[in-house]
Amino acid sequence: MADTHSPGTRGGAGGEPPADLLALDRQVCFALAVASRNVIALYRPLLEPMGITHPQYLVMLALWEESPLRVSEIARRIGLEPPTLSPILKRLEASGLVVRERDARDDRALAVRLTPEGRRLRRRAERIPPAIIDRLGLDIAELEETRSRLVRLIEAADRHPGDRPGPPTTGRPGRGTGAAR
Repeated sequence: MADTHSPGTRGGAGGEPPADLLALDRQVCFALAVASRNVIALYRPLLEPMGITHPQYLVMLALWEESPLRVSEIARRIGLEPPTLSPILKRLEASGLVVRERDARDDRALAVRLTPEGRRLRRRAERIPPAIIDRLGLDIAELEETRSRLVRLIEAADRHPGDRPGPPTTGRPGRGTGAAR
């Protein structure tokens, strides 16, 4: 039988065989992908009655913090490239939640601002964080710790920007708790 373990890996205490570093359940990327998919799925039934998707919700969160914002700033805050953000903004504008217009400070840049309807939607969105906390069944301290660890992971990945596509997101995830917002 061929050895499937990586050379140089050590087993556990008591002479256990070395860990298989390629085991699916040991992969950080796999755990993150499944966690992301499952947590975002919890948001879907809460967002659908509001008429928005999860990516649109992230844009609205950024704009509820500060409006107007340049498209490039929204992209930076939510970790998307501006071309990826463009269709999301078009749908939000078609829904009457935002307006895209030339930035008053630089007419080469596009700014996005909330409409009165977009500002009113915030009141309905305030119900989402408590509902997510309830659905996850975790206490705030545990969610805060999980979020803090994820922020450290994001920051570690951002130290290697040439190794992956997309804008760096360092700084934004570290503000407050997404769970309690």
